[in-house]
Amino acid sequence: MDKILEGLVSSNHPVPLKKAIVKKVIEAAEKDVTKEQCQAMFTLTTHLVLLGEDAFQKQVGFQVLEAYGRYHRPEFECYFSKDFVLGLLQQGYGELHHKDPAIIDFIHSCLRLLISCPSVLEIFSVIQVEVLRMVCERPDPALCARLSTLLSDFVQCIPKDKTGVLFCQQLVRTISYFQCFASEEQELREYVNQVTRVSTLLQNIWKADPTTLLPSLQEMFSIISSIELSYEPSIALASLVQYIPVQMITVLIKSLTTDQSVKDATMTKALCRMIDWLSWPLAHHVDIWVIALLKGLAAVQKFTILIDVTLLKIELIVPRVVSLVQSLKTDGHPHSSTFLLQFAELIHCMMYHYSGFPDLYDHILDSIKDLPKPGEEKIKLVLNQSAWTSQSNSFAPGFLRPSGKSETGKTGLVNLGNTCFMNSIIQTLFMATDFRRHVLSLHLNGSNTLMKKLQLLFAFLAHTQRAAYAPKNFLEASRPPWFNAGSQQDCSEYLRFLLDRLHEEEKTIQALQSSEHKKASNDNGPQLLASPEENGVSSSTPPQCDRRTLTERMFGGKLKTGIRCMNCNSISEKGEPFTDLSLAFCPPASSVDSGQAEGPTAGPELHCQGSVNGGSENPESGPVKSPASSVSIVPVTNEPPLSVPDLVNYFLAPEILDAENAYFCEKCSSLQQAERTLKIVSAPEYLILTLLRFSYDAKCHVRRKILDNVTIPALMRLPVHSRVSVPTTSTSLQEDSPECSENLAKKLKPSQNDEDEGTDGAAQDRVVASVQSVPYVLCSVVMHSGLSSESGHYYSYGRNVCEVEGTQQLANCLSLQDDVGSPRADHIPSCSSLTVPPEQGDAPPPCGLAEKDWLLFNDSRVTFASFQSVQNITNRFPKDTAYVLMYRKQEIPGKNPNGTAMANGMRMNAEPPLHKELLDAIIKDNKLFLQEQELNARTQVLQASSSCSSRPNGSDDNNPPGSCGPSGGGGGGGGFNTISRLVF
Repeated sequence: MDKILEGLVSSNHPVPLKKAIVKKVIEAAEKDVTKEQCQAMFTLTTHLVLLGEDAFQKQVGFQVLEAYGRYHRPEFECYFSKDFVLGLLQQGYGELHHKDPAIIDFIHSCLRLLISCPSVLEIFSVIQVEVLRMVCERPDPALCARLSTLLSDFVQCIPKDKTGVLFCQQLVRTISYFQCFASEEQELREYVNQVTRVSTLLQNIWKADPTTLLPSLQEMFSIISSIELSYEPSIALASLVQYIPVQMITVLIKSLTTDQSVKDATMTKALCRMIDWLSWPLAHHVDIWVIALLKGLAAVQKFTILIDVTLLKIELIVPRVVSLVQSLKTDGHPHSSTFLLQFAELIHCMMYHYSGFPDLYDHILDSIKDLPKPGEEKIKLVLNQSAWTSQSNSFAPGFLRPSGKSETGKTGLVNLGNTCFMNSIIQTLFMATDFRRHVLSLHLNGSNTLMKKLQLLFAFLAHTQRAAYAPKNFLEASRPPWFNAGSQQDCSEYLRFLLDRLHEEEKTIQALQSSEHKKASNDNGPQLLASPEENGVSSSTPPQCDRRTLTERMFGGKLKTGIRCMNCNSISEKGEPFTDLSLAFCPPASSVDSGQAEGPTAGPELHCQGSVNGGSENPESGPVKSPASSVSIVPVTNEPPLSVPDLVNYFLAPEILDAENAYFCEKCSSLQQAERTLKIVSAPEYLILTLLRFSYDAKCHVRRKILDNVTIPALMRLPVHSRVSVPTTSTSLQEDSPECSENLAKKLKPSQNDEDEGTDGAAQDRVVASVQSVPYVLCSVVMHSGLSSESGHYYSYGRNVCEVEGTQQLANCLSLQDDVGSPRADHIPSCSSLTVPPEQGDAPPPCGLAEKDWLLFNDSRVTFASFQSVQNITNRFPKDTAYVLMYRKQEIPGKNPNGTAMANGMRMNAEPPLHKELLDAIIKDNKLFLQEQELNARTQVLQASSSCSSRPNGSDDNNPPGSCGPSGGGGGGGGFNTISRLVF
């Protein structure tokens, strides 16, 4: 029969004929056959089952083997011995590897034939030992699933006692190695089925022997909490959670959260991986365990872990919100609409609390715009229900974790602990192209000045290979003495201090150089501002007569304050330099009487406006217009919404001084009613405007943030007053102004210095006032995200400056203005915005208005943005408001605002070449960065510190004290180092 069967399976007979012959062979098994014939038949059928060429041969082998085994059990018991089984499990069969699932299937089938035989007990004992060895070898899901089926059918093969505990632990660890490489749905279903069979085996073992459950769970926690694994544990471990008795939740969570040996880093890692388990297709009860663990950690006030996990996993949640909302809207499930409303409420809570990320939230906001929005009180109630307050100040938010160089090509700045106030200002100054180029062109070899540190920082921002640079050295050198390390600060105050330091430092060096030059006139030592022309880069050296510092030349302007006595019309004028203008908000229009020159300060709505968080209520530098109760103001047109030109005009508006604030006129020798005027007489290259959004409510005794939206024009004209000589025959200013009884030229009577200058001209000329409308283009905006002056987060927008600078578009705008630079007595000069002509045909958009002409700098994160995002930010995110703006004076071909050419060293046409000292420092750090990457790639081991916070490697940032989180609760920084900081 064995010869017949062997010839049959290898022949080319039709399948029906083969089946008929197989049936005859099976019927022959009922007859008496010799022991040798049985052994030959068992050997042949084993060969067919394990090494058959196709499914038909294997099926025939199983059928014949089963028939001969059933009718000739003693012979089969002798054939299928423990030694034969041991050989199969350790060595395989012929060419078949011992880890092939077919081996387990064959043993499984044979055990069914021998279940009633005494010899099977010996086989069981062999299998008990071998299955423990096999799971320690980490079999793949297919083999492990076959093995689980075998052990589920023959529980006698499961290891017992101590080896049983070890077997369960090793089986759990084996599951952690499972990986799915399926690309088709059927393959994925098969993988899930295999994992389910393995987890079901563990469930059966835990039920039969409860003493194995706790060690298994301990092994599982050991795996998911490890920070030194060379692999990422499989989410297939989630399949075990459904078999853990729910009654054990309280005991297990309490044990985990109170165990002193469980470090915060390991708990954070475990919780993050459990959250990943939610993606498992059959993740039953995982959510219950995750929520229970979160509540358990909150109960023992381990908020550091909760905050870390939130920040580490929020990156994975945000990108999926839009698709989830769309899915809930269309799936038609009865509970979807209810859940969608709850989900939308939580999204609004998240965006409210983690403000300052408009680029991440824009699409999310669009997806839920048609759903109800909770009120602020409701949001606060939700946030306070489960508030987590940090115990630590050593965080770096997962939002800002850099994962490689930004596609923008720009470098971010690491938040070193509430330092977003500094980061936003540095990026703003860096995006001031002319200032950056001048700084980089300075020869400062060997010096240890603040300017040198700024030069090095700019060089790293321009050329480092790191995604984000840590400016620790610059922070230590530039931080004002009254700024406490790690505290929340005001970016405007920091900017003023920084520019003042740079200015005073350069003045000191100039004085020393001048002193040395007098002692040794032939000594041409190194000069701070020396920058010879080389490699096609124009020189940054100012004209010889210009002794202004770089800060003065770039940011310095001049105001002239004039006070006219309304009794004798005498005028007193005083000049005052400025580097920024602090703009108070116009008072409510209802409080201004349009028929009289009454001030808007009588009503209770008026607040004393000041800076943000750490800034002085009365700024020490930079002119501020803060009306007092006795100041009357000439009304200014203020139609909503407010715009930046509106605030500038309000700043420059005349004021009437009377009553307690009356002016003492020296000519009248008494207190008199007077008119005070402010005029810009010298326009800076870069105009810095600070919007005073924080006011003190005298009635409630609190500082409030003014959330009014302010329209930010891309192009703006600034009125700049000057003196010009005109022939005596000119009659352009002879007419009296209808608003005043005095001639305009008389009102603007020059000061003594100006009179002296005017006498140098020809006798027939006289000096009159002229107003130039100087055009400015927006280049940077610093945003404050938050609701109060004591909390919030700073980020900035910067224009990706193109070389052409949109001069043609601006020239077209100005060509429409006939009064540019024309002195007119019947026209009150004012600041105004300019409208960019609409695009025609296929013409490219104006520079600065294209899709990627703007960049968003948010600490380590740098992304592309658009001018529309800058303009609409407060409409979409009410807590995010413009705070500091920087405009660049625009040079128009054929129309220079000052009547002079710009070829005076103020503008540089290209980036200057790096000095050798800077180049060496950058090359050294870039090599170090590459070495760090190679080391991380080799080891693939996360350090404990990085499990709680992701910090980019920076040679300047070894141990940052904290960070500014992505919330509205960390003013000037928004870190998690105060009890007022809550995380949702």
